[in-house]
Order: sequence, then structure tokens, then C-alpha cells
Amino acid sequence: MENAGLKVLSERCDSLRWKGLFIDAEWDPTVQQSNDRIYWCLRTQHPVGPDGQVVDEDICNSNRSCYRAL
Repeated sequence: MENAGLKVLSERCDSLRWKGLFIDAEWDPTVQQSNDRIYWCLRTQHPVGPDGQVVDEDICNSNRSCYRAL
């Protein structure tokens, strides 16, 4: 797979989960990317983290009180 469509960030929360980890499908650049609850927090099991903020790959970092380093 040449382009998985993922941004690999050096700083990411260990509790961040993504539905794409469980789906065996090629990345389709024609599909609009959005946070339609495709991310969830391992600690809360919801698209909202323990700090009450939305879970997303761009904002689950050390700026949040619930952040856990990889």
C-alpha cells in the first residue's frame, strides 16, 4: 500500500484508536475525510476523551490533560 492516507505524528496519545485499524481496505482519496466518530479513546470507549474534548488524530497530543505518550 503506497499511501495509507494516515498522518504519522511523532506526538500521539497511546489511547487514540482508529476504525481503520480494523478494516482491511485500500485508502480511497475520493472519500472525504472527517471525524464521523472514526476515532475513539481507549480509556472512555467514546469519541470524547476523559477531559471532555473530542478525540481526533490532530488534537490528541501532550496539550491535553489526559494525554499518554506512546
